[in-house]
Amino acid sequence: MIKTADLTKKYGDAFAIKSIDLNLNAGDLFGFIGPNGAGKTTTMRIIATLLEPTWGEAYVCDHSVHTAPKEIRRLVGYMPDFFGVYEDMTVVEYLEFFAASYRIKGNARRQRVNEMLEVVDLDFKRDAFANTLSRGQTQRLGLARTLLHDPQVLLLDEPLSGLDPRARIEMRNLLRKLGQMGKTIIVSSHILPELADVCNKIGIIDKGELKQNATKTEVIRMVREHLVLVIEPQMSDDLSKISDLLAEQTSVQACEPGDNSIRVIMKSNVEDYSHLAKLLIDNGIGLKKFSEEELDLESAFMALTKGTSNRM
Repeated sequence: MIKTADLTKKYGDAFAIKSIDLNLNAGDLFGFIGPNGAGKTTTMRIIATLLEPTWGEAYVCDHSVHTAPKEIRRLVGYMPDFFGVYEDMTVVEYLEFFAASYRIKGNARRQRVNEMLEVVDLDFKRDAFANTLSRGQTQRLGLARTLLHDPQVLLLDEPLSGLDPRARIEMRNLLRKLGQMGKTIIVSSHILPELADVCNKIGIIDKGELKQNATKTEVIRMVREHLVLVIEPQMSDDLSKISDLLAEQTSVQACEPGDNSIRVIMKSNVEDYSHLAKLLIDNGIGLKKFSEEELDLESAFMALTKGTSNRM
């Protein structure tokens, strides 16, 4: 659905983005994460055909941004970070105005507007003036406008920015709903934890360069030098016994006992640890917990953009 190759934009001698390679399939929800000024908006604007690349290629549904911009605009819905609303229009009038610009006519237009108001849960505000909406409601109105022509691809630039906690939750739920509808979505954010539980793919960009492009799990594993297990026995008295047993294993680098559990740091490149659970059970140790320690997306981001992280 979306593919870019060596996508680059320069302003003078400065690179806004450099050699961006993406490959997203139908139904992917891609979290585009990076600090302000990293190149997220530039990339999305090029894909939306609102900005020409200096060199490189971008395709949407096999259409090139260079040769088929009109076809791409029919397939793409682009929602910028901030957008204006007309003060003298109600919510329904605002959407009907934009539906008319997409050449949706008559009963079909009214039906489409009503459907989108239901999708974004804004029907109760249909007769309110657009400029009286809260920030969260305005974002949902902008998303409804973006969906009017039923685009296959959505480019959402910082849709969570400036929202209060409740509005962020509502927007995340809406993103999940859109993903379930089969839309291919790029959603950008500098708020790292906000996208972790809604996206199936993550791209981390910094200073115009795509540092990583993979699933959330893969991105986290890329920055962890050692896999870490957290083991909690049913009997806390077994902690020392666990430490003694695992210290003898060639796959284990170190054990760090705590009050109720123990952190087991595996040696580099060790990924199979199933034998350790069997070892403990065979030695009569009951287990309440035996799992990998999670490294959050924020720590991965800091590591990949040369910040600090909890690397082993």
